[in-house]
Amino acid sequence: MTTTLLPPASVRAHRDPNVLRWLGAYTSSMLGDNIYYLALSWAAVQTGTPAQAGLVMSASALPRAVLMLGGGVIADRLGPRRVVIGSDAVRCAAVLAVAALLFLTSPGLWPLALLACVFGTVDAVFMPAVGALPARITGKDQLARVQGLRGLAIRGASVVGAPLGGLGVALGGAPAAFALAGALIALSIPLLLSVRVRDLPAGTERGATAWADLKAGLRHVRRHRVLGPLMIAIALGDLGFVGPLNVGLTLLADHRGWGAAGMGWILAGFGTGAGAASLLLAARGRLPRAGLVTGCACTAGSVAVGALGFVPGLAAAVGTALLVGLLTGLSGALCGALLQTQADPAYLGRVTAVSSLVSLGLTPLSMPFAAAATGAFGLGPVYAVSAAVCGLGGLVFLVVPALRRAELPG
Repeated sequence: MTTTLLPPASVRAHRDPNVLRWLGAYTSSMLGDNIYYLALSWAAVQTGTPAQAGLVMSASALPRAVLMLGGGVIADRLGPRRVVIGSDAVRCAAVLAVAALLFLTSPGLWPLALLACVFGTVDAVFMPAVGALPARITGKDQLARVQGLRGLAIRGASVVGAPLGGLGVALGGAPAAFALAGALIALSIPLLLSVRVRDLPAGTERGATAWADLKAGLRHVRRHRVLGPLMIAIALGDLGFVGPLNVGLTLLADHRGWGAAGMGWILAGFGTGAGAASLLLAARGRLPRAGLVTGCACTAGSVAVGALGFVPGLAAAVGTALLVGLLTGLSGALCGALLQTQADPAYLGRVTAVSSLVSLGLTPLSMPFAAAATGAFGLGPVYAVSAAVCGLGGLVFLVVPALRRAELPG
């Protein structure tokens, strides 16, 4: 059964006050997240050894991955707006509590590790709810534009969050940075309370138990002619992309002698390209033949990823990174838009949970593999293999008829 989403919004998303209130809340929350991660890493490094700091930073990964599918069920059963508000309230309280504790005493690493675990647990319900919320605040024909706006918010928060967090640390240490993060997360709550949420279409059913809802959600993904192949394409794209962007980029800058400044320029090129892709989607609202465009962008992006491992000069690397950001940013945003428009709105929390789990569960495997393979074979072959894996994701779009013909409404 496929339920039609609510009627199209009367105004475009970027002019809709309801969407803009949601966007403000999301941006504020993402700013708080970026500052939180910087404050957590700073406090952990200052308090313990590098190995202990690494454990603290990774403490959120396990609860987030283990609880993600259950979080999708909760988002669909309770409603995504309610879950996002509750998640932000818990995160705000936890961050402010640690800020006060660090200000009053020097408790060691345990509160930092506990805070990371709390964030990971809350993320397991926050991420599916965030993915399900746009379909409840605007019409189906505006979801692609909302994906573009969301991408711009993410890029803007990452650019502004780092210097804001650094300023907080410089002025008052980790406690001040944590307090700033908590204040920004808190700001999202009244904005979310003012967001109007549309009801699900009549006839939407809910299982007798959470377990029944989880099985129904997985069955919906598995049997859907677009969502099933789309999950495979997302997994392949992320698996081939994350290693070169994270570990591989550090090794590339070190091997070429570009240093941290050079790596910063390459990351800036990537961010600029990804931001341009989000802006394009936000402005246009949709692209014709979305499935085919996504496959072509992903395939071309994989070629650019492979080329990044062979460029000899910094200027060429920055230009290539800009192209990588543009193409992979476009394909990623279109994947998100297709996921939201193709899924039954009653299952969106669970569908988002599956998509997030695919990325969070598989892509970390690419980072240690990329590092070990680079030491054994060199940068060029590793980037070539990563490009091939990314290309397989694009190939799925091009060879699966349902994906290739998928369209965004508008």
